[in-house]
Amino acid sequence: MDRAILFALVSMLFAGVTSVIAKYGMKNVSGDAALTVRTSLIFLLVWLNALAFRHVHKLSLLTKQDVFFLCLSGVTTFFSWLFYYRAMKEGDVSVVATIDKASIVITLLLSFWILKEPFTWRLTAGAMLIVAGLVVLVWK
Repeated sequence: MDRAILFALVSMLFAGVTSVIAKYGMKNVSGDAALTVRTSLIFLLVWLNALAFRHVHKLSLLTKQDVFFLCLSGVTTFFSWLFYYRAMKEGDVSVVATIDKASIVITLLLSFWILKEPFTWRLTAGAMLIVAGLVVLVWK
């Protein structure tokens, strides 16, 4: 199995568990407070990972453009997590997580347009099925 596929499958597993655990953890606090605790731990774990696997020295390879886009990604991650946690606090995790995962459609469009990744009908069919599922969820 391709390592990228394996890593993606492991990521999927952890992402699925994360939302349910987070919902339990925010019973007595706002989504914003829960996000603060979660993100603080993530910050620590990311640095421990970088130190343990000796990736810190590679930071010197970053260009100004790399830093700009990684920081921009950090800003968009912040807003994604901020609204995701607010939505989870107020709604059902099953619905919120499904809507959130529909972001794959935006990712696909941007990957074709900006990254010039190959467009395939298989990807398009998958994206259309995701959109159809999203419509079923939000339709009243």
